Amino acid sequence: MLLSDLIARGKQAFEAAGIESSLVDSELIVAHVLGLSRGELQSKVIMGESVKDSSQIDELFARRAAREPLQHLTGEAYFRNLTLKVGKGVFVPRPETELLTQLALDAAAKFDNPSVIDLCAGSGAIGIAIATELASAKVFAVEKSEDAFGYTEANYAALAPHATVILGDASDAFQELNGQVQVVVSNPPYIPAEMVPIYPEVALHDPALALYSGDDGLDLIRVISKRALELLVPGGTVAMEHADMQSEAVVQLLLADGWREVVDHKDFNGRPRAVTAIK
Repeated sequence: MLLSDLIARGKQAFEAAGIESSLVDSELIVAHVLGLSRGELQSKVIMGESVKDSSQIDELFARRAAREPLQHLTGEAYFRNLTLKVGKGVFVPRPETELLTQLALDAAAKFDNPSVIDLCAGSGAIGIAIATELASAKVFAVEKSEDAFGYTEANYAALAPHATVILGDASDAFQELNGQVQVVVSNPPYIPAEMVPIYPEVALHDPALALYSGDDGLDLIRVISKRALELLVPGGTVAMEHADMQSEAVVQLLLADGWREVVDHKDFNGRPRAVTAIK
C-alpha cells in the first residue's frame, strides 16, 4: 500500500472519531512504526514509496481512533526542547504547561545558582526543562505516584542526571531545604472531584491522582502554597498552573496566605493558566 493511502486511511478514521489533529496523528503513528521522523516520512510519501505490511500500523490506528492518547502509542511526549518517555500511569505533559515552565525559568534566572523544586513532577517535564535550559540551576523534584515515578526517574536519568528526584509527598518533601530555595514550581492536580474532563484521552487515560483535587479542585494548590512558603527564601517565587475558571480563587488564596506580587498569566489561547507570587 502506498504510504500516502495509508496515512489518508488513518486520517479518515481519526476525523470520524472527532480527533482534531487527524493528519498529524496519522503521520506520527506511521513514522513511529517505520522508525522514521515525520519529515523523513513526508519525503517518502512525496517519492511515492509503499509499505508491505501495515498490520502494526492498523492496530495503532484502531487504538488511537478509540481515543487512546497518541503519546501512549508512541511512548513519547514532546515538551519544549525535550523528548520524554511517557505511558500508562503518568500524566502526559501539555503545551500549556510550557508557559508555567517559562515563568519558573524567568524567576530562577534572577538568582545566582538558584535551587528550584518541582512539586508533583509527573513525567519530569518542568524540572528537566529548567535543568537543561538554565545550567546554573540546581533542580529537585518529587512525585507521589509509584506508577508515574518510573517515568520521572527514567527521564531525569536520561536528560538531567545531576538533579535530585525522589518518590514522596509534595506536602512534606525536602524538609532539609526549608528556607533555602529560590523557586518552587508545580503543575498540581486541579480538577474538581465531580467534574469529568471533556476529552476521552484525559478522562480515560490520565491518572486520577494527577487530575482531581477535592471538591473545588484547589486542595493541592492550598498545600503547595503553604509548603512553598516554608521552602523559599525571602524574595523567592512560587509558580503554579491552574484551570482557567480558578484564576480569581487562586489569586485570593495566595493573597490570604500572605504572598505578595500575586500575578495571573494567560496561556497562548488567552486563558488564565498560571499564577506567580513572591514570598
